Amino acid sequence: MQTIILIGFMVAIGAVIGGLTNSLAIKMLFRPYKEMKIGSWRVPFTPGLIPKRHDELASQLGKMVVDYLVTAEGLGKKLKSTHFTKGMISWLQIEVRNMLTSNKSAALLIEQHFGMKNSKQLLLTKTEEIVRNGYKQFLNVNKEATLEQLLPESLQKNVEAHLPNVTTYILERGHAFLQSPEGKEKVSIMVDRFLLTKGTLGNMVSMFLGNERLVDKVQPELVKFLKDQGTNELLHNLLQHEWEKVKQKKLTDVESYLNEEEIVSCIVRTADTNIPFYEWLEQPMSEWSSIYQNNIENNLIPKFVNVLVDLLSNHLDVLLEKFHLDDIVREQVQAFSVERLEELVLSISKREFKMITYLGAVLGGIIGLIQGFIVTMIG
Repeated sequence: MQTIILIGFMVAIGAVIGGLTNSLAIKMLFRPYKEMKIGSWRVPFTPGLIPKRHDELASQLGKMVVDYLVTAEGLGKKLKSTHFTKGMISWLQIEVRNMLTSNKSAALLIEQHFGMKNSKQLLLTKTEEIVRNGYKQFLNVNKEATLEQLLPESLQKNVEAHLPNVTTYILERGHAFLQSPEGKEKVSIMVDRFLLTKGTLGNMVSMFLGNERLVDKVQPELVKFLKDQGTNELLHNLLQHEWEKVKQKKLTDVESYLNEEEIVSCIVRTADTNIPFYEWLEQPMSEWSSIYQNNIENNLIPKFVNVLVDLLSNHLDVLLEKFHLDDIVREQVQAFSVERLEELVLSISKREFKMITYLGAVLGGIIGLIQGFIVTMIG
């Protein structure tokens, strides 16, 4: 009977020691949280294993995430997967559809999402800045160039092609003016002024012929002159010659005739009036977007997603390197309190830790049983 009691006592002692040892070992993974000292002497095994290796653990976790978990190859496969691409396209289509069918204006949406007020005015201001800079750069680069070099060839040909029409128009308008009462009055005044400049001779001619009779003789001759084919050719050649002279002028020669403010303002007003985008900014999205909605959803969005996925996949190595993911993981783990880490680990592995404690008790009991048999046999 004493033998059985001895063996049972040794089994119980072994089980208690084994269970307490494993339980203590588990607790020593996290506790104590901080180093403990008696005077200048540090108490052994303080702090616990994980608090002591907290920084090293954070660094190793960062390297593990970058080297084995979040890799460029793995992310690339995920990005190129059909499931991800379709999901991305579907999500974008829903978001864009909601935006395009909204009763809010583009300006209001921009203000809500980006905090940018008066977006149309800002756009016009930016347009004016671009036009002004482009105008100045154009003048600076081409100041020694001739108008013939700067003007489009099609414009030059168009001007030359219309020179005969311009010639005919000028002569016809002159002919119509001379035959009008106003034109006759102007000719009469010119004749009278001419005769006055001739002194006595002019007075004699005016006295003998009379102003009206002289006008009646001069006016038909002027009309004949304007209707003459030679006059047409003369004026056409004159206009052609002047046009050639204009083309040979350098930009610096005509720069003084150009008003920068008027030109820039005219271009900006033209853009504001004729480019629908400026007007759309202040209109509800649903009023003008319907004609573009189908094309955007079914063509542009899938193409955009495919291009974006290819772009990201081809540059994931560089992006991950620039992102410094290992540093982010390390910093997050370092900022994670040991108490919270212990609570998290125990909440996940509490059952397994209990089993380890029980296993220690069982192994301790078995060892106690063996020791009991050995002691009995020796005794």
